[in-house]
Formats: sequence, structure tokens, C-alpha cells
Amino acid sequence: MDSTGEVSRVGNPMRTRQPRRLGKATKAGRATKADRAGQPGQGRVALLFLLPALISLALLRLIPAGVALVDSFFTESLLRGGRVFVGLGNYSDLLGNADFRKSVGVTLLFTVIVNPLQIAVAFLLAVLYTQRATGSKFWRSLVILPIAVPPAVSAVIWSVIYRPDGLGNSFLDLLKIPAQPFLTSTEQALPSIIVLLSWIGVGYWMLFLIAGINDIPDDIHEAASLDGVSPWRRLWSITLPLVRRPLAFVLVADTVSNLLVFAPVQILTKGGPNGTTNLMMYDVYNRAYAIGDLHTAQAEVILLVAVTLIIVALQFRLLRGDDR
Repeated sequence: MDSTGEVSRVGNPMRTRQPRRLGKATKAGRATKADRAGQPGQGRVALLFLLPALISLALLRLIPAGVALVDSFFTESLLRGGRVFVGLGNYSDLLGNADFRKSVGVTLLFTVIVNPLQIAVAFLLAVLYTQRATGSKFWRSLVILPIAVPPAVSAVIWSVIYRPDGLGNSFLDLLKIPAQPFLTSTEQALPSIIVLLSWIGVGYWMLFLIAGINDIPDDIHEAASLDGVSPWRRLWSITLPLVRRPLAFVLVADTVSNLLVFAPVQILTKGGPNGTTNLMMYDVYNRAYAIGDLHTAQAEVILLVAVTLIIVALQFRLLRGDDR
């Protein structure tokens, strides 16, 4: 029997190897089934990690938005002694209000000017400070420094600069330029707010663009340099297309941020002079707390969100068209 068994193993070696292969295949199949079985568990673990953020999002964003939407369909009636359902009455009152229409126009004009200005300056500074030049890190730190200052504090600092006897007019006096009424002029008040917000925001958006530029492989720029491509051509044909995704994020985030500007306007101009800086976010505050018309203010919040969503949707559509 021993010799027969030995001949059997030698004569047909596949008999000894086949069970091992089947065993490996069986183990692989079991491992795959185990992985599939473990996926729901991984999903539950991921959900537990996301749960605090989801709860915060619901409590701080979604529920207040729902409350604002519901309240915008009501008004307070002294005659009936409580809330009265008016449907779209608050919205129709807003659209018929000249001050509200002017506020929308000022907000759109402000957005059209400040967004391209901030993004263009942030991009050019990001390109400049990613160059291996002496002192670039020092100057980059100075540009980023205003991020550490709260917007309200920055507004107070610039209110001193914009005073008739402040630093701004002192600098203009050195250049033999007459003193300017920065915050009291209907022509200069909104540009003065734009300068302040650009001083705050350019360094912040520059950080994202610097990260995008640093992700571009050095080989691409070296090859272009060896081919004799000019720096301006490299900037336009290489750097700009390759940072399109960070640029798209900055564009959308900057738009949303500027549509919600409140503190600088409240501290510096309070919507004046003559409503030229009355942005929609400040108009909401004024309508809710100065006039006391809370339900109409809630309707204006909904309209502000709608304007923001429309602008962002258009931006996404244009960017998606570029991706094609």
C-alpha cells in the first residue's frame, strides 16, 4: 500500500496540489464575503463620525432656514392679536419697496466689482509668492496677516484710516492730493468698503491658490522654459488652466462670503450715505431690529439665499462648460 501510495503521488502530482489551490480559492472567496459583510459596519462607523457635524448642520443651518421660510408667510397683527398668514404678501411688499430694490442693485454691483478684484489680486500674488525669490515668504506672511484680525476689528482700524484727519488723507497729502471724504461720499463709500474687504480677504484666498500652484509638477514649467516659452505665456497657458479647480472653489466661496457682508457696513457706514452701501445683509438686520418687521426680514433672508443660489448655480454652470 505504501508503494502504491507513493506511485500515486509521483504519477499524478496534481492530486496533491489541487486541494491546496481549491483551499486558496475558498479562502479568497471567504475573504471577499467577509469584506462585503464588513461594509455596512464601516458605513455605520463613518456615520457615527459624521453625526456631530450633521447634527450641528441641522441645528444651526437647516432648522433656522426652515423656520425663516415658514415665518416669511406670516405677519404680526395688532388687531387680531397674533400671527396672521399672509402667504406671499411679505414678498410682494418687498418687491414693491424702493429701498429693497436699491439694496439688491447695490449688492449686485458690489458683487460684480469685489469678486473679480479679489480673485485677480489673490491669483497674481499667489503666482508671485510661489517664485523662489528672496523675501517672498516674508511678504507672503504680511499679506496673510490680516486673516488673523477679526472683520469687526479690521473695520474699526479702517474707520480710523478713513477719517478726515486719518492715515489715508495724510498719505494723500504727501502726494499733494486733496483730502477725500471716503465714507461720507456717495461715490467713494462703496469703493472704500471694497478696499477694506479686499485687504481682509485677498490673503485668505491666496492661500488656496498657492496650494494649487504648488501642486503643479515642476517638470511642466521646466519643459516650457527649455522650449523658450515666455513667463507670461506660461502663466496664461500652463498655470491658469492647471489651477482651475482651486480657482473655481475660491470663486464660489468668495461670492458667498461677499454676499453675506455685514460687520464692516454696520460699523463704518450703516448703509449710507443715501443707501449707497446698503447691502442686503445689512438691510435684513435693519428691517428686523431697527424697524421691527421680523417677518418681512425673514422673507428678505429667503430672497438673499435665492439670489446667492442663482449666482452660484450660474458660476457652476460656466465652470462645468469649461470642463467640457
